[in-house]
Amino acid sequence: MFLGRKLCNECILKLNSNLFKTQQLRKEVWTRFHSTRRLEEAYKIIKTKCQSKKLPQDVNPKAVFACNELDLKEVKVYGFDYDYTLACYKPSLEHLLYNLGRQTLIEQYKYPYEISKLEYKPGFAVRGLHYDVEKGVLLKLDSFLQIQFGTVYRGLKALSNDEVLKLYKNRIIPIAYVESHTKSASLILQDTHSKMVQLADLFSVPEMGLICNVADYFERNHIDYHPEILFRDIKSSIRNSHPVMHKIVGQNVAEYIERNDKLRPFLDRLVNAGKKLFLVTNSPYHFVNKGMELLVGPDWKDYFDVLIVQARKPRFFTDVSRPIRVFDERSGTHIWDRVTKLEKGVIYYEGTVKQLQELTGWRGHQVLYFGDHPYSDLADVTLEHGWRTGAIITELTHEIATLNNPEFKKNANWLQMLTQLIEDHQDCEDPQEQIILAKWMAERDRLRHEIKYVFNKQFGSVFRTYHNPTYFSRRLFRFADIYTSNLTNLLNYSVNHTFYPRRGVMPHEYISYFV
Repeated sequence: MFLGRKLCNECILKLNSNLFKTQQLRKEVWTRFHSTRRLEEAYKIIKTKCQSKKLPQDVNPKAVFACNELDLKEVKVYGFDYDYTLACYKPSLEHLLYNLGRQTLIEQYKYPYEISKLEYKPGFAVRGLHYDVEKGVLLKLDSFLQIQFGTVYRGLKALSNDEVLKLYKNRIIPIAYVESHTKSASLILQDTHSKMVQLADLFSVPEMGLICNVADYFERNHIDYHPEILFRDIKSSIRNSHPVMHKIVGQNVAEYIERNDKLRPFLDRLVNAGKKLFLVTNSPYHFVNKGMELLVGPDWKDYFDVLIVQARKPRFFTDVSRPIRVFDERSGTHIWDRVTKLEKGVIYYEGTVKQLQELTGWRGHQVLYFGDHPYSDLADVTLEHGWRTGAIITELTHEIATLNNPEFKKNANWLQMLTQLIEDHQDCEDPQEQIILAKWMAERDRLRHEIKYVFNKQFGSVFRTYHNPTYFSRRLFRFADIYTSNLTNLLNYSVNHTFYPRRGVMPHEYISYFV
C-alpha cells in the first residue's frame, strides 16, 4: 500500500511537471504570437501613417540654395568663371571631347585601333567620383570616406561587395589615400603624385567615360595594362585635345553652347546697380570671345571691368609671383610690358589674385565669385582670401526633377519611416521576430537601391550616397556660400537679397520643433 501511494505521488508530480511544461510552452507560443503580432501591427500602423501623410512640396529647380548666410547688399564686386558658369554646354561637347581624346590615344600613344569603335556612353558616370590610380577602379565615396557599395567599377563592370573588401580591406579609405590630390595647388602635380583623384568638374565626365571604355576593352580582351599609365595617358589625351576642341567649338558655337537669353539682362542689372564685374578663366580669349558674342552680343566686353584669360587656375589663386600681362587680340600673344593698372576693355593674361586685389582694391566679403569647380574655382578664394562664393551646378536640374517625382517622394518618405521602425525594434531576440526584422531590412535595401537608380543607374545621386552626403557634397557645401543650377537664376532675387541657410537638425536635436 505504501509502495502504491509512492507511485501515485510520483505520477502526480510527473503530471504536474508535464502540465507546467505545457503551460510554459503555451505561454511561450502565446508570447511569441503576440510579439510577432506586435511587430506586424507596428508595421501596419507606420505604413498607414506614411500613406496618409501629405507629400512635401516640390523644390523650385530655379532656386538659389544657401550653405552659408550671404547678404548681397555687402557684395560690391561680382566675379565669374567662363566654362560651365557664364557658358553652359550641350551634351555634344562631351561627345567631342571623348572623340578627340580617343583619337589622340590612338594616334599619339599608339593604343589599339579597335578602340576607335568604343562609343561614348552618356549618362554612365557622374561628377564627383574618385578614380583610384593604383587599383584602376572608379568609385563613389561619402563624406565620411566610406565606399558606397554597388558604385565601384573596373571598366564597365561593377565589383561585388566581396571584391571591394578584398581590394581595400575595409569600407573606409584612409584620408591620406583619398586627399593626396588636394595637397598640391597644381592640378598637373596632383595628377602626377595622387593615389586617388577626384573628377570634380564636368570636363572630367567624358574623361571618365573614356577610362572605363578602354579599361573594359583591355579586360575583355585579356590585355595586360597598368591602371596608372592608362589614367595618365587618357588625362594627357583629353588635356592635349583642348586646343583642338576650342577651335572646333569656336567655329560653330551654337552647336555646343546652350543659348541663355537671360544672361544679358542679368549683367545689365548688376551694372545698373553699380556693381563691378570681372572674368577670370583658364580658357583662351578667342574661345571665350566667340561664346560670349553668342550669349551676350559683340559688346560683351563692355560689361566687365577686368578680363583675365588663360589664368592657370588654381595657380592664379595660390601663386604670388607670376606677372599679369596684356593680351594682344591681333597677334594672339601677350605683351611683355609691365602692368601697373587694370583698364576696362583690355584683355589680360595669366597673373595672380594677389595682383588683382592690389591693383583694384577688391578684397574679402565684398567680392562674390562664381564657378563650377569646388577646388580650382572656389576653395582658395574662400579659405585664403575671404571672398564669398557661388557654385553653378548644372546637375541640379536633373536632381531636383527626380526629387519632385511623386513616386520618389513616396519611396523616400517610406524609407525614412521604415528605417525608424527597424531602429526601434532591432533589439528583439525572439527568432520569429528576427525573421520579421530581416524582411524589413530586405525591404529597406530594395528601397535604397530604387532611390539610387532613379538618379543614375551606376552611381546614383551626385549629392548623396544611400543616406550620407557624398564627398563632393561635403566639399561643395564647405567652399560655396550659395549654389544653383544656372547663374541667371539670381534674376529671381533682388541685388539686396539675403540668402539664409536652412537650420539643419543635428542628430542630438529634436526631429521637429512642432508636435
